[in-house]
Amino acid sequence: MASLDGIKVIDFTHMIAGPLSTMLLADLGADVIKIEPAEGETARHLGDRIVGDATDYFLAFNRNKRSIVLDLKSSQDIATLRLLIDSADLVVENFRAGTMERLGIGYETLKRTNPGLVYCSVSGYGPGSPAADRPAVDPVIQALSGIMQLTGTEESGPLKTGFPLGDYVSPLFATIGVLAALLERKTTGLGKRVDVAMLETMVFSMIPREGAFFAEGREPVRRGNAHSQMVPANSYATADGREVYVFIHSNKFWRSLAEMLGDEMLLNDPRFATNALRLQHREEVDARIAAAFAAHPLAHWTPLIDAGGVSAGPVRTFPEVFADPLVRDTMVATIPNAAGETVHLLRTPIRFDGVRPEIRLPPPELGEHLDEVLAELADSVRESGTAR
Repeated sequence: MASLDGIKVIDFTHMIAGPLSTMLLADLGADVIKIEPAEGETARHLGDRIVGDATDYFLAFNRNKRSIVLDLKSSQDIATLRLLIDSADLVVENFRAGTMERLGIGYETLKRTNPGLVYCSVSGYGPGSPAADRPAVDPVIQALSGIMQLTGTEESGPLKTGFPLGDYVSPLFATIGVLAALLERKTTGLGKRVDVAMLETMVFSMIPREGAFFAEGREPVRRGNAHSQMVPANSYATADGREVYVFIHSNKFWRSLAEMLGDEMLLNDPRFATNALRLQHREEVDARIAAAFAAHPLAHWTPLIDAGGVSAGPVRTFPEVFADPLVRDTMVATIPNAAGETVHLLRTPIRFDGVRPEIRLPPPELGEHLDEVLAELADSVRESGTAR
C-alpha cells in the first residue's frame, strides 16, 4: 500500500511547477486526475518531441496521472467538474491569480460543498500580491529573486541557473504544504488553502546568503564556480581538458587534498593552515591546485580521489552520469506508453524501507481516461444517492 492510497487529486496544473507537485503526490499513491483543455496543457506543445507526439516537458512531470478533457467555459463541464471535486481530497492549480474564481471553482466556492477539501495554489507572487496579475516564468522569477546576483562571474555578469530552479523548488514546498494539510485534516476534518509563491521560495532558497546582507548590508560577489566563504572550492582543468570540482570545508579534507596532490607547501605552509587563512590567499591556493591537476589527465586523478577520501569529483557529461550504475540501475525506469513505445523516466529519489515509489502509469495520452473517470463518477453519484 502506497502512502497516499485513497487520496483523490484534481489537477489543473500546467508546465513544470504545478505538474511536478502533483506527480510527486501521484508517485506516493494518490489518484491524480489531470484536467486538460481540448488542445492539451501547455507542456504538450513545448520542448523536444522524443516519443511519438510527446514532448520531454510533458513526459517528465506527468506519469502516474489520468487525463480527462473538459471545457472550463462550458457550464455542463463545470457541473461535471464540481461533482468530481466534491468527491476529491485535493485540488492543485497554478493558474494566474483569480482564474479559478472567475471560473466559479475558487476555494471559497468549493469548500462550501466539500469542507474537507485541501486546495493548493502555486503562483508567481502569492494571493493578494500587487504583482499577482503578472505572468510568472522561472527565468523572470530568478531575476526578481536576486538569485542571479549569485550566478556567473564578474566578467560574465548575471546568469540564470542551467535548469529552472524555481520550477523545482516551488513544487517541493507545495507538496510539503499539502501533506501537512492532509495530516491536519485527520484531526480537524477540515481542509484548508495552501499557497506557495515562486518568488518567495526562490528568496528562501538563498539561505544563508541573506545573513550578511541583513547584518552588514554586504552584497554577494559573483564567483562563478568558486565559493565566497570557502577555499578551495572550484573546478580545475586536468591535462586532457576535463574538469575536477573540489570543495573543502574542513581541515581534514584540506589535508587529504594536499596529500593527494603531493604538494608539501599546501600541506605545511602556515598561511594555508585554516580556511580563514586560505581565504586571504585565495589566488595562490587556486593557482597551486590548478597547476597540480593540469599535470595529469582525469583518469590519473579519479582513483586517487576515491582512495584518498578527497571531497572532489569529476565534472561529468550526461552519458557518463547515466552510464554510472549508481544512477542507471536505481534512477532510470523504462516503461511502455499507451502506444507501446518505450519511455525512459527518472524514478522519484525516495525510498520507503528500501523500496522506491512505483511508476504505475505512463504519462497519459490527451483525454485517455475520460470515459473511465466519468464512469467512476457516475457510480459514485449513484451510490451517494442510494445512501441518502
